[in-house]
Amino acid sequence: MECATYRKPVESARVTARIGIDLGGTKIEGVLLDRDGGVLERRRRATPQADGYEAIVRETADLIAELERAAPTPTTIGIGTPGSLSRRDGCLRNSNTVCMNGRPFLEDLERLIGRPVPLENDANCFALAEAKLGAGRGFDPVFGVILGTGVGGGIVWNGAIHTGRLGVGGEWGHQTLVRGGLACYCGRRGCVETCLSGPALEASWRQATGEHARLPEIVERFERDDLPAQASAWRDEVLELFGIALANVINLLDPGAVVLGGGVSNVRWLYEEGAERVRANIFSDVRDTPILRNQLGDSAGVFGAALLPEAGT
Repeated sequence: MECATYRKPVESARVTARIGIDLGGTKIEGVLLDRDGGVLERRRRATPQADGYEAIVRETADLIAELERAAPTPTTIGIGTPGSLSRRDGCLRNSNTVCMNGRPFLEDLERLIGRPVPLENDANCFALAEAKLGAGRGFDPVFGVILGTGVGGGIVWNGAIHTGRLGVGGEWGHQTLVRGGLACYCGRRGCVETCLSGPALEASWRQATGEHARLPEIVERFERDDLPAQASAWRDEVLELFGIALANVINLLDPGAVVLGGGVSNVRWLYEEGAERVRANIFSDVRDTPILRNQLGDSAGVFGAALLPEAGT
């Protein structure tokens, strides 16, 4: 099987609308944008993980067809997914929607919709949207961080996504942060994702305090200062891990700015004490890399997918 690659999109002069699809672990979101980026239509469907890979492909194709019916023509389409396409065989890899790994998702989707489309990792779509439309405007390069159900990242350099030789540019979520740490779905231990994702933070909170709580509730309790005695030590550990993990990326990439996204990005003290911990680990006498809250919220991934054809990804 040949690797699925980017195809030349419809010429921008003819395009009257852009469709973006953000394929997440719990929802598939689609947006229809006009040429100026205004939202014409927005639809969401549950990701049918329980029904397996084929159901996910069909649901994605159905959502595209629904948006195309609502669109002026012609349109471009871009897809953001968890994981990325292997340059060896064109199959999806490294997705935390594990039923999609090793499957020719793009090939199967294109067969159903009858046209070629560009596909990128959802973190790359987030980074592209924030670099062009959001908090990263005016900075170069931009490192876009996803801290959510999983941990990922994307690099936008000179207005384009930098994926690198192997197609894993920005994948900081699977660098080892704690040697011999918790098992990760990728097969290794102690990945950043096992320490700083939303589920990882909830699990470590449960271990530290004995309380079962979702991350939004934990964040709200910090805002109210309604906390168990162990909360301070838990937060200190989170800050330390965040500071080391993100500083490692900054020391390698030296981005113009870092933009945080995903549910964990709503933790206010990541931009305060967290930024201080990051800067303490930067290998430079100047340590002023901006660490910014995203501006597009959970729209960033789907907006970035819609921008993919123009970005020439």
